[in-house]
Formats: sequence, C-alpha cells, structure tokens
Amino acid sequence: MKAMDSLSAAVAQGVDQLGWLPDWAVVVIMFGAAVAAPLAIHNALFVRLQKLVDKRSLFWRSLVQRTQGPSRLALLIVTLGIATAAAPLPPPAVEALRHGLLIGVMVLLGWTSVTALHIWTVVYMRRFKLDAEDNLLARKHATQISILKRAGVTLAVVVTLASALMTFDGVRQYGVSLLASAGAAGLILGLAMQPVLANLAAGIQLAITQPIRLEDAIVVEGEWGWVEEITSTYVVVRLWDWRRLVLPLRYFIEHPFQNWTRDGASIIGTVMIYCDHSAPVALMREKLEEFVRESALWDGQVVNLQVSDAKEFTIEVRLLVSAGTSPKAWDLRCEVRERMIGWLNAEHPYALPRHRADLGRQAPPSSDEAPRPRGDASRRPVARRGAVTA
Repeated sequence: MKAMDSLSAAVAQGVDQLGWLPDWAVVVIMFGAAVAAPLAIHNALFVRLQKLVDKRSLFWRSLVQRTQGPSRLALLIVTLGIATAAAPLPPPAVEALRHGLLIGVMVLLGWTSVTALHIWTVVYMRRFKLDAEDNLLARKHATQISILKRAGVTLAVVVTLASALMTFDGVRQYGVSLLASAGAAGLILGLAMQPVLANLAAGIQLAITQPIRLEDAIVVEGEWGWVEEITSTYVVVRLWDWRRLVLPLRYFIEHPFQNWTRDGASIIGTVMIYCDHSAPVALMREKLEEFVRESALWDGQVVNLQVSDAKEFTIEVRLLVSAGTSPKAWDLRCEVRERMIGWLNAEHPYALPRHRADLGRQAPPSSDEAPRPRGDASRRPVARRGAVTA
C-alpha cells in the first residue's frame, strides 16, 4: 500500500507539472503512459524470464508462457487505476472507468483461476505416464482430470460472466425479474437445453464411474478403436483404420459397449481354424505352444487349443493366446493363424478341410497299421488265366 501511495503521489506531482496543458491533452498523455509503460516493462521482464527458464523443464516454460496474459492484464489494471484517480476527468467518466476496471478485475480473477487450474493439472499428471506399457492408472487419472478440468473452466467462465453482468443495474434487475417469473420460460429453456444438460450430467457420471477412459480399447457400434478424446459433450473414438467415430457422452451411459481394457491392458485373443476330422489335434497343440514361445507378442500367460465343435464335414479348433495390449493381441492372432495353416499345409495336408470324394490327397496312416514297403513278400502276383501252377 505504501508503494501504491508513493506512486500515486508521484503521478499527482507529474499532473501538476502538466497544468499548462489543456485537460484533454493531460488525459491522453496519462492514459497513453498508463498503457505503454506497463506493456514495455512486462515485455522486458517476460523476455528475461524466458531466458531464465529456457534450459529448464517443460513445466517451467509452460508456467511462464501461461502466466504471460494474466500478469500483463494485472499491470494494466494497476496503472489504469492510478491514471483514473489522478487524471482531470469529469465524475461520470471516472465512474465509467472504475466500472470498467472492476470488470477487468473480475476477468483477471477468472483468467487466473483457469490458469491455476491448468498448472495444477500439469503438476498432477506429471506423476503418470500414458506411454507406459501398463498405463491403466495413468489413463484413469487422465480421464478424470480431463473431464473435471473442462467442468472447472466452464464454471469459471460462467461465474466470471455472471459477476460482470451483475455489475450493471439493468441486467441485475432483469435477472431478478426473470427468476421471479421463471415459470413457462424456465420450462421451455429446460426442454431446449435437455440434450446439453444430459451430456453434462453424463460427463460428470463418466468422470466418477469411468466406464471408459482415455486410450481404452472399445468396440462400439460394431467398430473397434481407442478412446482418443473425451470432451464435455462428446467422445471421439479413433478407429483402427484411422477414421474417427464421434458419439455423445450420454451414449456410453444408455447403450452397451465392449471395453477391452477396463481392468487391464492384457487381453486373450481367439483364433478359429476349421480342419478335417483326421487332424492331429495333439500335434497342433504342441505346435501352437512352440509358435507363441517364438513370438515376441505373447505375454507368457495364456495358450490353449481345444476342439470347440464338430460338424458333418469339419471340426472347429479354437486357439487361445494372450498379449499385453489389444493391438499386440490382434497381431499375435494373425501370426498364429498364418503359421498354423502354413504348418498344416506343409506337414499334414490331409488335416485341412476337403471333400470326401477328393482322392488326390494322401490319407494319414492308421495307428495300428504300419505302411508296407513295395517289395513286401506278402504281395503275391496274380496268376494269369490258363496258367499252369506247380
């Protein structure tokens, strides 16, 4: 306060020195200086701060960058307030300028709260890494922070705007009369805003219950992809072929969908292969274990092969393999399917589905009958008709 009083006294002495000028010229000089001086001082300080944090972490660089606007506005409010108090202005002009400065203070408070909220979210999320292999906890907190941050920004903007409007007598009286007679108008407004309000309520519910999180692998509307963005009204799903599926927030409250990473990133993949009834199932099971051990995509948890169904001409063989993430599970399924079919075609072609009339493919030897060589003595020549035997 002493510094402000000293500064005000210095400005008053400067105004006395300009007494030989007309009042309008004094007002122009004072307000010009009140705008130019803080901008020049702020720019000089900001350049110096940028140099100080240039080699520091991203957090400090972002902090300086984010506080540039609010700090500039704060300096302008202080200097304009001093100029308003010292300038030779008529009382109505002084009242108008003070009202504008009051609105500026409200805007500054709202802007500062939004900036502080952003800085807090950055500091809070520095403890979690979304690019980690097992990022379930990080995605959980990132989803909550994203939704709550948007809600906080919306609240700060609404409160700031409402506070600024309530400083005008006409708007304040209109608001009181509107609240007093909020019958049919309130009902119509509520019906018109129902989709928006429903999505806002769904966003708060999603932030608390979290049926979906950022980077969750989900199947929705018959499409498979990842949750890329959650806003205050809609969700963007990044599909596997780079398309984007946009759905309202309330969809995930009212409709069923599949979440492949709800409790963890690991997932079991299924491969279905249809074989002939003579397929060597035991050998296929051993070969599947060999394939997954050689693959870098397998997480070492689940590998299994079972005959899940038997039909008239084929049997259904189900292969189960697990992977650390959904994309790895997809690639592992494709790899196992390709290698198993290739191995059957090369080593056991009779095991692939075929028609029974197809005689071009060699049948497997029976387990209790060994193949006989061509020179076996048991094969006797057929006697010709009319031949004399001894």
